[in-house]
Amino acid sequence: MRQIHNELLWTGNARDARDVQSMFDSGISAVVDLAYEELPAQLPRQLVYCRFPIVDGAGNDPALLRLALSTTVELLRAETRTLVACSAGMSRSPTIAICAVAVHLGQSPESLLTLLNEKMALELHGELWSDISELAAEMLSQGQ
Repeated sequence: MRQIHNELLWTGNARDARDVQSMFDSGISAVVDLAYEELPAQLPRQLVYCRFPIVDGAGNDPALLRLALSTTVELLRAETRTLVACSAGMSRSPTIAICAVAVHLGQSPESLLTLLNEKMALELHGELWSDISELAAEMLSQGQ
């Protein structure tokens, strides 16, 4: 797991989303699971579990992308320690996490991407990044 924002948001992979002890040790109380190709995680009832199965690339339902992004933003606003996870933890989860933090802070996703890219290796998929960052820009312009 990699911390993205102020001990409130982490990104990780499918294994991280099933490592209950590590999540409890970090104070994480919610999981946003984006892994289309993975089975849903079986987590204890103390954890909030939101599953939005998206693929790494183009072709995702825009309503599902919006729901994944807005849910993550609302978890940030509620100061809920959250893990955003996908299969490998390198593209979908950082894309949603970066854009959610951008909306939460009222900043552009690109500025946060530049900052985080200096701290960690990212393998963001261009089409997915474009789709999610456009949604984030819409949310920012609407004051959401």
